[in-house]
Amino acid sequence: MPRNKPQNIGNQETDCSRRETILVVDDDLLHLHSLRTLMEQAGLTVITTDHGETALEHLNSGNIGLLLLDLNMPRISGSKIMDHIITHKIDTSIIVVSGETSFEAAEDALRHGAYDYIRKPYSIDNLLNSVDNALKKRQLEFDNKLMQKKLQESEKLHRYIVNKSPDIVYMLDTEGRFTFVNKRVETLLGYSKNELIGQHYSKLIYADDNQKARFTFNERRTGKRSSVNIELRLVCKDNHNIKHFDTRLLPIEISAVGIYNNQSGAQDNHKFIGTYGIARDVTDRKIAEETIRFQAYHDLLTSLPNRSLLKDRLNQAISQARRNDHKVAVMFLDLDRFKVVNDTLGHMIGDELLRSVGQRLQSCLRDCDTLARIGGDEFTILLPEVHDHSSATEVAKKIIRNLKKPFIVEGHECFISTSIGIAHYPDDGSNMETLIKNADMAMYSIKGEGKDGYHFYDKNMQEEFSAHMNLENDMRRALNNDQFVLYFQPQIDINQKKIVAFEALIRWQHPEKGFILPSEFISLAEETGIIQPIGSWVISQCIQQLAEWKKRGIYNTRIAVNLSACQLKQDNLIETIQTQLAAHGLDGSQLEIEITENVIMKDIENGIRVLNQLHNMGIKIAIDDFGTGYSSLLYLKKLPIDTLKIDKSFIRDIHLDEDLSIIKAIITMAEGLGIDVISEGVETMAQLQQLVHLNCFNVQGFLFSRPLPAAEAIKLFDNSSWYDEVIN
Repeated sequence: MPRNKPQNIGNQETDCSRRETILVVDDDLLHLHSLRTLMEQAGLTVITTDHGETALEHLNSGNIGLLLLDLNMPRISGSKIMDHIITHKIDTSIIVVSGETSFEAAEDALRHGAYDYIRKPYSIDNLLNSVDNALKKRQLEFDNKLMQKKLQESEKLHRYIVNKSPDIVYMLDTEGRFTFVNKRVETLLGYSKNELIGQHYSKLIYADDNQKARFTFNERRTGKRSSVNIELRLVCKDNHNIKHFDTRLLPIEISAVGIYNNQSGAQDNHKFIGTYGIARDVTDRKIAEETIRFQAYHDLLTSLPNRSLLKDRLNQAISQARRNDHKVAVMFLDLDRFKVVNDTLGHMIGDELLRSVGQRLQSCLRDCDTLARIGGDEFTILLPEVHDHSSATEVAKKIIRNLKKPFIVEGHECFISTSIGIAHYPDDGSNMETLIKNADMAMYSIKGEGKDGYHFYDKNMQEEFSAHMNLENDMRRALNNDQFVLYFQPQIDINQKKIVAFEALIRWQHPEKGFILPSEFISLAEETGIIQPIGSWVISQCIQQLAEWKKRGIYNTRIAVNLSACQLKQDNLIETIQTQLAAHGLDGSQLEIEITENVIMKDIENGIRVLNQLHNMGIKIAIDDFGTGYSSLLYLKKLPIDTLKIDKSFIRDIHLDEDLSIIKAIITMAEGLGIDVISEGVETMAQLQQLVHLNCFNVQGFLFSRPLPAAEAIKLFDNSSWYDEVIN
């Protein structure tokens, strides 16, 4: 949502002003609610529906001025709704707001008469500007219609209407010379009316369009045979400012008709006396079409070529190299430490950093080279027409050297480096997929050696990836061979001076590689899907541990378990947890599920459903690493959250004003929502004192205890003085 309440739009007061009703159609209820709130904050009258049938009923009423339409609708699609509007000649403007990214879909929507096409996710400012412009355009059209009605009553009013028209209105004599042109020609082309009267129409026509203009701008036909919406280009007067294009050409659509001395238009029997025409400025539509074409082949964040354009250029480069006996170098770049910057400073800073990196990379290349963003923090560079490895080596060294200079992003000084893998055609592959795969493999090789460097692809690198596969296979066997073990880190209530919970943390005791931390294998487990059986094992072990503690008389504690995105989609998750709790006679309140913001946002609808089911069982729900993801206050209200865990990155820098302000905001927000707060990563007394001062009394971190095996964790209950020993 925007930081400030949107300014009222589309309600300019004129003699003919009216208040339009906006209909929002989208089957995504959350998105529907968001759009309704946004429009209402902008001072607009809004009706919403998630059904195509209801949408058609509203449209048929004739009371809808503007339609915000999603294309992908069940039963009745957005395209069918637009067809209905065209067929029934419903006076409604359309703005398509869709997640459909194909150029064809956007082009089809525009040709169906859509005023604009906005892709999800969209900029709120862009959406509001589009709505504002559409309503202003409707208001102008509405004014023009009223004026046209009065045209029949007054010739004077007719002249006024023509001169106020948003289009160029003109008349030509039989020789093609201007006999009339309205004032709109001055604002669009820079010519005064007097400059054009008596001049031949070709004075305004772009040379390449002269032949087409002869049969359109200078139309002699009437009725259905006359010219309607024919595209031409007009030449603007020297030094006239064109608002959109860096050119003196204005794109227009011409509708023209021949005029005869009898309005029946029978050309055979009546004398031709001239041409009447209307030229409409279609600059905005042309820009929209160009934007869609650009977006189809470019990355939206950085405006660099995307994979599609890279593939096209690489295929061309390979064809030329094959003919001229040259090589082609493909470089695959992955930014080192970008995730740290992104997680610490936020995604907005991360996005701006990516744009800055793209600009700096571009400065290292030749004009004939191509820099593409493949996704995330990954870039690919195409170097055509190289003879040996020295060209790519020179570019790689230049990139590494330039990226070491600090980036200043919104006042933050960011340091970043890159790992580069390089493959050559034809030595390392004959097509895009193989070359990028091998360059990617070379990049991972340099990352394994400490990052911030470059490697050329070598066939021996295949062995390294085999080792990666072996680790995956070892992990699949680890569950059956009891190689995983759980450690437990206590969570402390400062006011009560006692342990209220333990967070369960998995470790891998590899028979050959020794003790492996989760950071080294969890991402691979999620990538391969092994996380589901591992996650089920963790939950089972935690419930068994709670049962053992219960036998020892320890009732008032719980265990927190991390849940991954894959587990949220697990069909039998709820049933499994419910069965195991019942089998050990445990209450759901002794178990807590921790889940990150980003995991929830990957599938918000399913996340809300699953977490509500868990919460109904009495299980506590905690949001882990809070403040580092894409959370939304709307979703916080919808989710059954008991606890927010402030990410350790904020606690580490709690002495900084920015991080302190974030922590205060989280605590205040949680208090308002009736949600508990716990701070993780507390390592010093200074951090603890600051948190207590902020009324955060639940903490977790090395200050009190590192993660411990179950046998050692239980000893903390037996040692009644351990808390005082830590504090003192």
